[in-house]
Amino acid sequence: MALAATGIHFTRLSRHFPLPSLFPRFPPILRNPRNLTCRRKPCRPGNCSFTVAATFANCRNDNFGADNERYDVIVVGGGHAGCEAALASARLGAKTLLLTLNIDRIAWQPCNPAVGGPAKSQLVHEVDAIGGEIGKVADRCYLQKRVLNISRGPAVRALRAQTDKREYASQMKIIVESCPNLSIREAMVIDILLGKNDNVEGVRTFFGMDFYALSVILTTGTFMSGKIWVGRTSMPAGRAGESASHGLTENLQRLGFETDRLKTGTPARVDCRTVDFSGLEPQHGDEEKVNWFSFDPDFHIEREQMCCYLTRTTKSTHQLIRENLHETPTYGGWVEAKGPRYCPSIEDKIVRFQDKESHQIFLEPEGRNVPELYVQGFSTGLPEKLQLPLLRTLPGLENCSMLRPAYAVEYDFLPAYQCSRSLMTKKIEGLFFSGQINGTTGYEEAAAQGLISGINAARYSDGKSLIVLERESSYIGTLIDDLVTKDLREPYRMLTSRSEHRLLLRSDNADSRLTPLGREIGLIDDRRWKMYQDKQARISQEKKRLRTVRISGGDLAAEVTHLSGQPVKNSSTLESILKKPHVQYKVLDKHGFGNELLCKIEKECVEIDIKYEGFIMRQQSQLQQMVHQQHRPLSEDLDYYGMTTLSLEAREKLSKIRPQTIGQASRVGGVSPADITALLIILETNKRKAQEQRRHQMLTSIMADEG
Repeated sequence: MALAATGIHFTRLSRHFPLPSLFPRFPPILRNPRNLTCRRKPCRPGNCSFTVAATFANCRNDNFGADNERYDVIVVGGGHAGCEAALASARLGAKTLLLTLNIDRIAWQPCNPAVGGPAKSQLVHEVDAIGGEIGKVADRCYLQKRVLNISRGPAVRALRAQTDKREYASQMKIIVESCPNLSIREAMVIDILLGKNDNVEGVRTFFGMDFYALSVILTTGTFMSGKIWVGRTSMPAGRAGESASHGLTENLQRLGFETDRLKTGTPARVDCRTVDFSGLEPQHGDEEKVNWFSFDPDFHIEREQMCCYLTRTTKSTHQLIRENLHETPTYGGWVEAKGPRYCPSIEDKIVRFQDKESHQIFLEPEGRNVPELYVQGFSTGLPEKLQLPLLRTLPGLENCSMLRPAYAVEYDFLPAYQCSRSLMTKKIEGLFFSGQINGTTGYEEAAAQGLISGINAARYSDGKSLIVLERESSYIGTLIDDLVTKDLREPYRMLTSRSEHRLLLRSDNADSRLTPLGREIGLIDDRRWKMYQDKQARISQEKKRLRTVRISGGDLAAEVTHLSGQPVKNSSTLESILKKPHVQYKVLDKHGFGNELLCKIEKECVEIDIKYEGFIMRQQSQLQQMVHQQHRPLSEDLDYYGMTTLSLEAREKLSKIRPQTIGQASRVGGVSPADITALLIILETNKRKAQEQRRHQMLTSIMADEG
């Protein structure tokens, strides 16, 4: 709570307008025909109010005439960033339009149908804590769930869910279509419309339609001038079977934005009925009670889990790849765009790690009712005629059938240093970028950006100040800070190592860090807020109980001594017992000293807070010492080129990135600690000069009055 209060800047709203639950298992039209929608009164920026009106959900888009094409927020793109952005904006009361190339592919998972994993699960938990959707849908549509790094510390534990690709997209589509204040339309946006002051006014589509709004969010994914490659053969496409978007890149370039190209890829899909699983290593889901992304227990519905399998590359695999490297787009030289460092193609693995005799390959189902298996770790740019022979070099796949070939896709992106930490562009007010257009890779990174841009676009259209999540407040804050500070030229993936404060930014405490912010913004309704408060109260009371209850001897003491290798003193508190190594809360449950009123996640929160209390307090203390200096603001009009005590590289990079704080400046590539010291000296000198100038002006004014 203290961390959230110090690490996140936002304007307090004068009152809350909690919305009803907007996360149904079925369309609200079927479950509850009435919904509350927020409608705006005419207002001036900074002085706005809402009225709450009851409407029929299936009649919400009953606008006709010229105003039908005027909105508060327009979201371009219906992927994971676009869905979160559109839902956040609409739920905050903004009249929102979602424009997408194909309504039937909303929230599609074109690569691995999975959510979570190291660092990515923290993003999903944080999105849910603020009021986003990705975690709830993943909890509803999972095929298998596993907690990764379970034997390691809580900072790096990560929940991963294999999801049903078609069910996931279908559920998200239902939620988006049923959301009040949100309209959907198929269109290809080719132009950004600007006003007289170079502020955004709307968008123009390929067929000549103009849609107007005060805020526009671009979430174009891999579609902007997208081209897919299979060997030497290419075609314009954002992904297999879907056309690319053309014209928008050129428009953004005319507006002064820098663009570049990135590359990613997806492996082949094989028919599970043609795979011999008998010799493969099964990868089962968690056998104990499954874990959840969402903090809302209404979405905690356990399902039957499906099994994944592990196979490995062989000498034949490596030989076939080495002999045909010249047939791939990257090594053949006809594609120069950089691909993701942390999700390389199989040919990249063979070239980079020549000492390895084999690489792990996972076979993962794409749905409960489809035969497709995703061959994780086996993306390739080889020609299609070589892909099936390559697959058949893998144990268990000797007689497999290939349903879809692997392909690489290159696309345009805009280096995100052109955005501020609110994700609004620096050049054009009211224009926001989110997702792969900012150079990221992954559904989770996209969803996190989409949520923040959706919130800020709605607030901008309503004349409110924009929110910024500080780096130390969340993985979302770390993600955005990295994007806008570093001049990235390869797809960015979130990693736990990217956060300096990961012990404080765990999945289990995402709600205590960010749900108060979600409530303040207006995305957390009364029901969810009460659940949060009740949970925090139970955790606090349990910590007090463990500090006061004492034991002397007995079976519990004997088992604790056996597990920890440390003796249990007479009259030891349960808190001191829980601090011992290898002693978990379930040991207290086993001997009747646990609290039956707590659920699994609440017991985990209590255990982590107690066991790691010393480390947590130390990191919080270090953070408090650092925060004041790191958050020191930098003026937008600083003349870095005139600061001759800075290195030439630092002057160039700082002039290009235009960091907003000293902390950001220290993380810009090419800026050394010596440069930061010199910058602080210059700022302090300028501050004293300004103070002296003001004093002199005051004295001059007083003397003039007396004269």
